[in-house]
Amino acid sequence: MHWADSEQDAAFRDEVRAFVRGSFPAGYEPDPAGENSLEPEDALGYEWSADRVSPDPVRRGHARAWAAALAGRGWVAPRLPEKYGGAGCSPMQELILQEELMRAGVPTVNGIAAFLFAPTLLACGTEEQRAAHLPGIARGEVTWAQGFSEPDAGSDLASVRTRAVRRGGEYVLNGQKVWTSLAQYADWLFVLVRTDPEAPKHRGLTMLLVDAGSPGVAIRPIRDIRGAEPFNEMFFTDVRVPAENLVGAENEGWRVAMTALGFERAGIGATIKYERVLAQLVEYLRSGHAASFVRDDVAVLRREIAKRYLETRVLHNLARYSVSKQEAGEVPGYEASASLLFGAELNQRLARTGASAFGPFANLWQRGEAPLGALFTHLRFDSVAATFIGGAAEIQRQIIACRGLGLPR
Repeated sequence: MHWADSEQDAAFRDEVRAFVRGSFPAGYEPDPAGENSLEPEDALGYEWSADRVSPDPVRRGHARAWAAALAGRGWVAPRLPEKYGGAGCSPMQELILQEELMRAGVPTVNGIAAFLFAPTLLACGTEEQRAAHLPGIARGEVTWAQGFSEPDAGSDLASVRTRAVRRGGEYVLNGQKVWTSLAQYADWLFVLVRTDPEAPKHRGLTMLLVDAGSPGVAIRPIRDIRGAEPFNEMFFTDVRVPAENLVGAENEGWRVAMTALGFERAGIGATIKYERVLAQLVEYLRSGHAASFVRDDVAVLRREIAKRYLETRVLHNLARYSVSKQEAGEVPGYEASASLLFGAELNQRLARTGASAFGPFANLWQRGEAPLGALFTHLRFDSVAATFIGGAAEIQRQIIACRGLGLPR
């Protein structure tokens, strides 16, 4: 496959680079003590969703100014049609935009809403729902979280038990979700619920849009092994949701959920992130600062780093293949699972290689005392969750085997 930019794509890439140089707020800097949010497309040191509502007025102002700058080009949700505030970009232009934001080390804006929920609503929602919700996403003014996973269900999404009962012109929700990324900052939730407990488990599900501020919604952050709080539990107690917030048909939520997961699993922004941290490692190891920290078997380490670099290029090709499917008007299927699985496991291998480069010094957690600011020590903890975000590795392998290779269940 030949992935070189066309003349048009190269011009768009230059346009994005010039825009970032001229428009990114000068004082909006990464937080050296901040943990990565775990989302593959987020730049290290930034969490835009948190910055947008930060108690620090300066950081909050920078985050909102950056959103406004991107929104002015339609680049918060670039593939949305212009009438909803997007730029009508092609899938390849969206990939280029994400690559260049990541290469510049600046944060994407409204990632879950813009790159996961918005295309799902575009594909499965009504025109009234699109008009009501997509412009706020495209302006970076309204954020969303994905309410799918539940306790005791693991990655078996069809086993959700959060119940929604239709009562006149509304649904009444009761139940619990868990591992919901960035829900504590979300204005709205798109939630998979069970509406027919008697139907086969894949056929009794429904997708509803829930205002996060509704009475009966409780969101509780979960502190992870790094001390960060990227995930949440969500509790629904007699939450009333207008029936017009139903996406698709009642009891056909599985199709909507699979559409959303296809966009989530494409993971087109992670390659540059991995290339950048690998380049940081190589630069540091070549510097005089590393002499007293690096492990002795440098030749073995060099081979490990070379493998990681080759793997980032493989991930690049997988992501480009998923984009090529979208360019052809298709929703990513098993190709997206292949990209997610390979990227998740590469995330973990890269973190282990970087941390092991420093031998026992990789145990230093405090950034000011450790080599390379303990970057890879923190990434090693960060990467623990990589193989279950967006669906566990076992689920991805099953999708690839059944849908990609045609193997029996």
